[in-house]
Amino acid sequence: MNIIRLQKRFPEFAQEELFETIEQFRNIDLEDKGWVEKPQILESVSKSGVASYDEARETLKSVDVDASGHVEMEDYVELIAKLRANGSSQGSQQAEESAKDFPQTSFPNVQGKRAAPVPSKSKSVGLQHKGVGEKAQIIVGGSTSGTTHTINEEERRAFTTHINSVLTGDADIGHRLPFPTDTFQLFDECRDGLVLSKLINDSVPDTIDTRVLNWPKNNKVLNTFTASENANIVINSAKAIGCVVVNVHSEDIIEGKEHLILGLIWQIIRRGLLSKIDIKLHPELYRLLEDDETLEQFLRLPPEQILLRWFNYHLKQAGWNRRVTNFTSDIKDGENYTVLLNQLDSSLCSLDPLQTTDLLQRAEEVLQNAERLECRKYLTPTALVGGNSKLNLAFVAHLFNTHPGLDPPDENEPIEIEDFDAEGEREARVFTLWLNSLEVDPPVVSLFEDLKDGLVLVQAYDKVIPGSVNWKVINKRKSDAELSRFKALENTNYAVDLGKSRGFSLVGIEGSDIVDGNKLLTLGLVWQLMRKNIVNTMNELATTGRDMSDSQILKWAKDTVTKGGKSSTVRSFSDPSLCNGHFLLDVLNGLAPGYVDYSLVLPGKTDEDKYANARLAISIARKLGALIWLVPEDINEVRSRLILTFVASLMALGKK
Repeated sequence: MNIIRLQKRFPEFAQEELFETIEQFRNIDLEDKGWVEKPQILESVSKSGVASYDEARETLKSVDVDASGHVEMEDYVELIAKLRANGSSQGSQQAEESAKDFPQTSFPNVQGKRAAPVPSKSKSVGLQHKGVGEKAQIIVGGSTSGTTHTINEEERRAFTTHINSVLTGDADIGHRLPFPTDTFQLFDECRDGLVLSKLINDSVPDTIDTRVLNWPKNNKVLNTFTASENANIVINSAKAIGCVVVNVHSEDIIEGKEHLILGLIWQIIRRGLLSKIDIKLHPELYRLLEDDETLEQFLRLPPEQILLRWFNYHLKQAGWNRRVTNFTSDIKDGENYTVLLNQLDSSLCSLDPLQTTDLLQRAEEVLQNAERLECRKYLTPTALVGGNSKLNLAFVAHLFNTHPGLDPPDENEPIEIEDFDAEGEREARVFTLWLNSLEVDPPVVSLFEDLKDGLVLVQAYDKVIPGSVNWKVINKRKSDAELSRFKALENTNYAVDLGKSRGFSLVGIEGSDIVDGNKLLTLGLVWQLMRKNIVNTMNELATTGRDMSDSQILKWAKDTVTKGGKSSTVRSFSDPSLCNGHFLLDVLNGLAPGYVDYSLVLPGKTDEDKYANARLAISIARKLGALIWLVPEDINEVRSRLILTFVASLMALGKK
C-alpha cells in the first residue's frame, strides 16, 4: 500500500484521518486478504453511523471497484471520502439509531465540515426521496451515467415482508432472514439467486430442484460465474411458470439492480397469489357467472377480472349499490373494502369504518377488520388510500385464497367442467406460455378461446416469420368488440393457408376448426408454429440453410450422450424409456461435463424416482441458460412434442 499515493489522491484527509480510515478497513478485513466483500463494507458503515445502509450502498456504486466486486483498501477510502463529501454522515435517522447500537466503531472526522468532492470516473447520483405516505418513492442511480430509476417504498416494504413471512425458517436460507424492511438490503440478498429461487418454489412448488443451485461454502460469497448460473435458473424458471420477464438478464440480478429485481419479485408473488383462482380448485366459482354467460366464456377471463367479479358478487349480495372495476380508484376510499369484509364475516368485521370520515383512519380500521380475519397483509393505510394497484391486487387475492365466501355446489347443481386429456392440457399450458413469451396482445389466458378469432395466431406468425403476414387482409377488433364468425373465419383460414405455404403439416385442419375450438387441431397448428420458432433458432447457428428435422435433432442428442461417455439411447422422442429421465440427463452430461451429479440420479424404478430425475434434468438445463417450458410430468409421461422442445433447446445452446 502506498500511503503517499493515497494522500495525493485524497488530499481532504489529514494524515491522521487517513491512517484511522486504513485501520478501520483492517478491522473489517480480519483475514488480511487486502479486500472484503461489499456486504461486509455496507454492514460496517451502516452500523457505525457514518451513513445509512442505503446511502452507503448507493455511494458504493460510484466507487471504481474492479470486476471481481471486491472492495480493496483504496476503494474503501474513496467510499468514506465520498460519504463525507455528500454530507451523508448527518443523514438518516436510521443511521443515527444504528450508531447508538454500535458505539464501538469510529470513523475519522465524519461529523466535521463538508470536504471537497473526490474526483472519480463516475459521480454518485445519491438517493433521492420524493413524496410521503402513499406517494413515497426513492430515486436511485442507474447503471449508466445520468439514468435513474424509481422504487416505490410501499411495494419494497410489502414484498420484503412477504419474503420474510414465507422463507423464515427455510432450512437453507432461513438463517439470513428476516431482511430489514426499511433498507435496500433485500436487493443485495437476491444477488446470488438463492432467495429468488426459494421464492419461486414457494409460489409454484417443485419448480426448481434446489440441489442444482450453487451454494456458498465456508461462508464465502459466490463468485460471478456461479452466481450467474443461479440467476439463469431464476430467470428461466420464472418465465416457465408464466412470469412476464422482459429485459432482465443474469447480470442484472448479480448487480442488484433494484427496479428489475423488484419487478421480478412482484411477478413471482403475483403468480403464486393468482394460481389458486382456478375453478378446478374452487368449483364454487361457478356462482360468479352472469346471466346467459357460459362457463367457457367465464374461464376466458384473466384472474384479475375474476377477482373483480368475486368482489362485486359479494357487494351485490350485501345489497351495496357500488361496484369495483379496478384495483385503484374504486377502492381507495375504503368503503367497498368495508362492505366486502363484513360480507365475508359480519361477526368479526363491522361496518363501522363507513362512519369514519378521515380516509387514512378509515383505511386503518378496514385493515384492522382484515387483521381479525388474519388477512392483514400487503396493504398499509397509505397504500390503500393511494390506490396502489399491485398491493391492492395482492390484498384481494389473499382475501379470496383464504376466505372465498362462496357456497360450494350441491348435488342439484352439477358443474360441467370439460375434462380434456392430460397431454392436451399440458401442451395447452406450454403453448400459452410460449405465445405470451412472444408478447402477443392481448396476452393469452385461455388458449382455445383466445385463438378463435385468429388474431393471436397471425401475430405469432409475424413474430416467428417476420414479414409473412399481410396485415391489410386481417380483420381487426374495434375496441373490445368480438369479431363476427365470418370475419374470424377469414382470419383463421388465412392462418392455416399461411402455415401450409410455409411447409407446415396441417392435413385436415381448416379455419373453422380453430373458430369452433377444436382442441386437438388447434394444438396441432400451434405446435407447428412453436417448432418453426425453435428450428429458426437452430438454423441461425447452423450452416446447411435447411430446416432441422426431428431425426437430426435426435441424432445430435444420441451423439452428445456418446460424447459424454454414456451409453443410453432411444429410438424416438416417444420412446417409453425416456420416462425415467436418464437419457436426458446423459444428454446434459455430454453437453456440459460435470454439471450432472450422478450421485443424485435415481434408478427410475418408481414414479417418485422418475419425477425427481425429470425435475433434476429441467433445473440443470435452466442452469445452463436453456429456456425450458415443460414440467417433470411431461417427461415422465413421455409427451413427445414437449420432449422435442427440451432437446432442441439444448441443441441450440450447444451450438452457440
